[in-house]
Amino acid sequence: MRKVTLASSTSVALLVICLLSGAADAQATRTWVSAPCKTFAGAISKTAPGGEINALDPGGFGAVTITKAITIDGGGGQIAGVLVSGTNGIVVSAGPTDVVTLRNLRIDGIGTGLNGIRYLSGAALHVQNCNIFEFTQDGINVATTAANAGLFVNDTFLTNNGNGVQIAPSAGNVRSMLVHVWAQDNSGFGFLLNPSAGVGAGTLINESSAVVNGTGIGVNGGKLFLGNSAVIKNNVGVAVTGGAVLSYKTNMIDSNTSGDGTPLPGTPLN
Repeated sequence: MRKVTLASSTSVALLVICLLSGAADAQATRTWVSAPCKTFAGAISKTAPGGEINALDPGGFGAVTITKAITIDGGGGQIAGVLVSGTNGIVVSAGPTDVVTLRNLRIDGIGTGLNGIRYLSGAALHVQNCNIFEFTQDGINVATTAANAGLFVNDTFLTNNGNGVQIAPSAGNVRSMLVHVWAQDNSGFGFLLNPSAGVGAGTLINESSAVVNGTGIGVNGGKLFLGNSAVIKNNVGVAVTGGAVLSYKTNMIDSNTSGDGTPLPGTPLN
């Protein structure tokens, strides 16, 4: 009698799933990427709006453009990556009520990629537990036009990019919350609040760090709420050329090479 191993049975099952899903028109609420179906772009066409794509095992799953509400989860404790050269890693161009979640991903621009994540449209983008690095422009670039777009980033590293995060809506408004975000070794800004003239943008940075960047934090417009954060050993600490900054007397802004930057008047704690 021939022995069939668990690994070979799993591989055959995954292959059958992929072949069947390619032939069917219906979309599933949950799909998986693995060796037979190995790109996020391939899985997204088979996933229903509001559904979820999960990585079964470590791998590089390619660039993707997201046009609907969806969650992409790389899985905890493994490396589920997006590796790109000369282009954007993930583009979010979703509908006005769509919420997109990106979780547990390593997004690598290998020194020539443009933006790790480019957020163009959608009701909200959630970025959780991601590592975004080696992009020539921004780790996360926000260029929305919606009346009330939302960006929520937590437990994420942004390293060796042009800018860590640039929030630059060209119309409408954007609400951003960055908690437990580390911006390090970015040649431009760690965090840059840069809306077009007259465009509203409110950003909370809490329990986060901007370390060894060109400029730790730049504010060219909108309003920044800054608390419990460190801006240390950048070339310039904080540069404010427009908008407003509310600092809650709980920040460390120190040891920046060319100066700590624009003095931040403290806002009393209640």
